[in-house]
Amino acid sequence: MKVLLLNDYATPTAGAELLTLWLRDALRESGHDARVLASRAQLIPGPAFADADCFGASGRMQTLSALVNPSAARSLRRELESFRPDVVHVNMFMWQLSPSILPVLRTVPSVYYAMTYKAVCPTGSKQLPRGTHCVYPAGAACLRERCLTAAGWGPRLLQQTRWHRNRAAFDRVLAVSAAVRSKLEVGGVPVADVVSPGVPETAGGFGPTGRPSVTFAGRLAREKGVDVLLRAFRIVLAQRPDAVLLIAGTGPEEQRLRALAAELGLDDAVRWLGQLPSADLAARFRGAWAHAVPSTWAEPYGLTAAEAMMRGTAVVVSAVGGLAESVVDGRTGLHVAPNDPGALAEALARLLSNGSLAARMGATARAHALDELTIVGWVGRLLRHYRDLTTRAKRSAA
Repeated sequence: MKVLLLNDYATPTAGAELLTLWLRDALRESGHDARVLASRAQLIPGPAFADADCFGASGRMQTLSALVNPSAARSLRRELESFRPDVVHVNMFMWQLSPSILPVLRTVPSVYYAMTYKAVCPTGSKQLPRGTHCVYPAGAACLRERCLTAAGWGPRLLQQTRWHRNRAAFDRVLAVSAAVRSKLEVGGVPVADVVSPGVPETAGGFGPTGRPSVTFAGRLAREKGVDVLLRAFRIVLAQRPDAVLLIAGTGPEEQRLRALAAELGLDDAVRWLGQLPSADLAARFRGAWAHAVPSTWAEPYGLTAAEAMMRGTAVVVSAVGGLAESVVDGRTGLHVAPNDPGALAEALARLLSNGSLAARMGATARAHALDELTIVGWVGRLLRHYRDLTTRAKRSAA
């Protein structure tokens, strides 16, 4: 089977990009022919893995290119003519590729794999600036609640209009979690199935070793809750003064977070690792006692939690969005209320003060990941949808 994968970006530095890369490589390894089309823009700099690319923009220009990107439509058309895929699988497309690709997709079986709330929210987060869940449909509320500026409101709403007018180009919409499915369906976008992503089967089973440690991996952005983690870790140190916090990632909040760590007196207890390739990150995080995912928004899935469980590490997560689904409270990790440093500190201290508990939860997390969160299982579920769509297309043609 030939599968063309589309994603806004193609650097292995964030969740959607990693999933795109893993899916392409796994399809190839299982005997299928797969290619990636992405923009040349980079959200976080890194080596590009796209097999074909198109124009991409950043800054103010991105607002326009996210609305209309004729380069993306031309590149897609060329790929359809030369590669002739059996099915097109689209991940993120409304930050760079734009709804311009949708009319082109009408000639081939296509799947939209929803990884964010962008289908029903111009910002993609369904969260208001004050940190609460948004219950409003896209429209005047986006301006009233200051989710969008006056200059950005018009283009973003026009993008939503273009997407909804052309969404029939997708034969099927899949979601990464029940949380995404729920929000999309409330917003009027039917979802055929929830297909949770898989992660590579990295080495695991080492259990907590050495100095009590908490790990974090992700983009250093406000919604990731790293400030909450730093405040929580200050409380943890009162019980475990020998503990260390390892933070991997980069992003727009890095300088502010470093300053907050210094203000809290955490310089000796926090290690800033920067952006790490997956293999290096797994090596640095080996033997961790707990992995924290303190997101303050409803993460659509939370890939870093699944990766930690695959490594055999107990996970402490905000009990919102896809995180509440992938991490089993009390078995593979602990759930805490979002934006609550005290609750997060209590959960982390519980694991850092009890190595046997951390080891037991980590082992259960590893077993759960091997049963439910593998690349092979994920790709198999997607292939069933691909085959069903291509079969239906052949019947229609006949």
